[in-house]
Amino acid sequence: MDVKDSIAKLLAENGGLLRLKPAWVSRVFLPPGKRLGLPDDAYDVGERGFITERWIGSTTEAENPIHTQDEGLSFINTDGGPDITLKAAVEALPDEIMGADYASTHKGLGRLPKIFDNADRLPFHIHQRQQDAEKIGKKSKEESYYFPPGVPLGPHPETFFGLHPFIVRQNRKDVIAKYLEDWENTDRLLALSRAYINMPDDGFHLPPGILHAPGSALTIELQEDSDVSGMFQGKLAHTLLDKSVLTRDIPPEELEELGMMAAVEQLDWEANGDPYFYENHHTPPVILEGGRAAGCEEWWIFYNTRKYSGTKLILRPGASIKSVDRGAYNILVWNGEGTFGGLPIKSGDHVLGEIMVTAARARAGVNVVNMGTEDLFIIKFFGPDINDDAPALKRFA
Repeated sequence: MDVKDSIAKLLAENGGLLRLKPAWVSRVFLPPGKRLGLPDDAYDVGERGFITERWIGSTTEAENPIHTQDEGLSFINTDGGPDITLKAAVEALPDEIMGADYASTHKGLGRLPKIFDNADRLPFHIHQRQQDAEKIGKKSKEESYYFPPGVPLGPHPETFFGLHPFIVRQNRKDVIAKYLEDWENTDRLLALSRAYINMPDDGFHLPPGILHAPGSALTIELQEDSDVSGMFQGKLAHTLLDKSVLTRDIPPEELEELGMMAAVEQLDWEANGDPYFYENHHTPPVILEGGRAAGCEEWWIFYNTRKYSGTKLILRPGASIKSVDRGAYNILVWNGEGTFGGLPIKSGDHVLGEIMVTAARARAGVNVVNMGTEDLFIIKFFGPDINDDAPALKRFA
């Protein structure tokens, strides 16, 4: 049975739902926070580094120095059937999964949800804007963060964003380039930035081209389906990263011509110096219009962009709801247990924790029931142009 027939059969059996397996991703930057629910000895993957991320409903391959086939791609739980990635399923049955209208204007799901779990703060870095990413045949990476409650925050739960406004107003790009030339002391770049505390049940929206060093809080992230980056900080405590982490997504000819200024030119210079950065990027939960029902609440947690959107759905013990949405999405069961469209779901269970919902099923509605003694907490992840009613922050200038 080929991919198309196998997925069509599963969709028919489960009423437009596909169970997904977790996708574990390694990074070389930092040791893990060990909050992903794996056995302690599973985090260390030798020369590839450590498992510090779980990608959810992913159709994107991870870009790591040591390439591992299919790393980052989510696989469908076929109950002992063939190994099929969600990416292959979407490519084989785009109309059935995304809806014919949506598939006619969108090449794929177009978003990447993940959990990142680092023992310390990540290096100061950017994700390239589209105008720079397309030079090397890649896509930009806009992203948003949500810090779930009830999880240890780690030793440095603060994120550095952007640059002090005076650096930008005085157009001191040369200062940034000078730091990059002194690669062994690039941790000092953080002195030119501002840090914001990672508060539980809170978040931020970050367009590409903005410097950031995410804190040690366990973070649920939603982003464009891309893995481009440029690390502006090479020194982490006693570890010195190879400088290729800065230059890997810079066209070689630009690097040869401009040196470290080629990296600086990839910054969205004005956005990095926004004096109202917090007001323009802070995204606390916002209740959906009509988002309260008996024992149930639904809140926006990923918004302020058309590139993706996401909500948290909370059901009290014994509560149930018919959840109706505009288009395809996938879920992560963050807390509790119950049923989703008749399928058992349970947090912390790597078999029962993820589901992909087709567009047709989303529009028809999914019955969700909390059958446990704790709140059932589900996070929904949507791709671009599905929720045009997602809120936008009031712009401060």
